[in-house]
Amino acid sequence: MGQKKKVSGGREVREKAKRIRLLLLDVDGVLTDGRITYGSAGLEVLSFHVRDGFALKAAQEAGITIGLVSGRKSEALFRRAEELRLAEVHIGVEDKMGVYRQLLVRYRLADTEVAYMGDDLPDLPVLRQAGLAISVADAPAEVRRAAHLVTSLPGGKGAVREAVEWLLKSQGVWDQVCADFQGNRDS
Repeated sequence: MGQKKKVSGGREVREKAKRIRLLLLDVDGVLTDGRITYGSAGLEVLSFHVRDGFALKAAQEAGITIGLVSGRKSEALFRRAEELRLAEVHIGVEDKMGVYRQLLVRYRLADTEVAYMGDDLPDLPVLRQAGLAISVADAPAEVRRAAHLVTSLPGGKGAVREAVEWLLKSQGVWDQVCADFQGNRDS
């Protein structure tokens, strides 16, 4: 398989984006900055960027199903996924590719209709299979090379918002998202 072209505005990549119906995200290093903080009594603290959450809600309203696929289990992640009303939450997953294949069958999708956003080596198999592969800016070089799109922002710092906004602009629905907050909503 040849190296994928990384251009944020390239026609080929934007065409891929127009077909996306399912967006899958790794969590640690994508929705978070990858740090895990443990407090007293085993309390785990993860930080999520609020604009990433807004973008995921906007994507859902635009008809894109959102799913999380994480190798770790976390109560904080469960809570965030519940707040965002995410359709698919798969945590403690050892075989991300297996989950990916199950979701293709469940939603009757082709690879070309799925985007995957990852940040590290365990994400490579899915990044290479998905129709649109997205990496965060601070991912290792191997992961960035496997991506069609590399965000300018690092994981946990608005990278998901950046990717989703680009995806929705590519699909021609971002202006409506903005209009909904400017009082310009069509009746």
